[in-house]
Amino acid sequence: MDQYTFDNPVERYPSISPPEQQQPWPGTQHGMDPVPDLGEDSYRGTGRLEGRKALITGGDSGIGGAVAIAFAREGADVAISYFPSEQDDAQHIVDLVKAAGRTAIAIAGDITDKEYCRSLVAEAVDGLGGLDILVNNAGMQVAVDKLEDITDEQFEDTLHTNLFANFWITRAAVPHMVAGSTIINTASLEAYKQLPFLLDYAMTKGGINTFSKALAQQLAPRGIRVNVVAPGPTWTALQVSGGYPPEQLPEYGKDSPLGRSGQPAELAPAFVFLASAESSYVVGETLNVNGGTPTP
Repeated sequence: MDQYTFDNPVERYPSISPPEQQQPWPGTQHGMDPVPDLGEDSYRGTGRLEGRKALITGGDSGIGGAVAIAFAREGADVAISYFPSEQDDAQHIVDLVKAAGRTAIAIAGDITDKEYCRSLVAEAVDGLGGLDILVNNAGMQVAVDKLEDITDEQFEDTLHTNLFANFWITRAAVPHMVAGSTIINTASLEAYKQLPFLLDYAMTKGGINTFSKALAQQLAPRGIRVNVVAPGPTWTALQVSGGYPPEQLPEYGKDSPLGRSGQPAELAPAFVFLASAESSYVVGETLNVNGGTPTP
């Protein structure tokens, strides 16, 4: 099976019932049960990004890892950012990018630090010899039932990770980009349909949508396209590192119309489409990949 295989989307991936599990934030993919599918054995490239140079934040696992694999197999050189504790996951992605015959650069650090965000872009540009695709994907998600229990520290960390870093990294990247470059930001179904225990996370994802649409208008005349992918319930390390109530994990994603959560491998083609010339007239759009939940 690859992403072009025609089959029943309800049954394409199993409807998993993950056991209750928790890891310290930000979590690691290799310690999850079951381990998410990033398309390691299924994604087939067709040269759609030949010669491109991409930076992907949170590219060590989950959606970012799946995108890194797909981009490399489509012909792009790839730099990923990751949190230092995610070294094993990052090495897994580096090995797969190199196996596709592409340059792989892994840059450890904390995107809540604006100085790291600047150096991240500079190091990616230097290592890749340029930059024409930016994917702002890294995110923080912490489930808290009551507003009063969201600490100032959590609120600030969530905004710095999901919004501030998005701004800092994009601002640093744009001067290196030429006409034909693309920026893809990761929002969420939470921007439209909010779970009550993800209040601060949902707020940031709505902000990413708005930031992206405004930035798209500003950069379009320069030939730089900005778009968004908004995933629905997708099985990643976010869910097992405080992002979802452990007792609800066995039912995670089962309320979607497809009756299951998505796998990161199912998100990667949306990013490839928005990064490729096939989407040349798509600007300021949010592509919802959520298993069928209606959105505005």
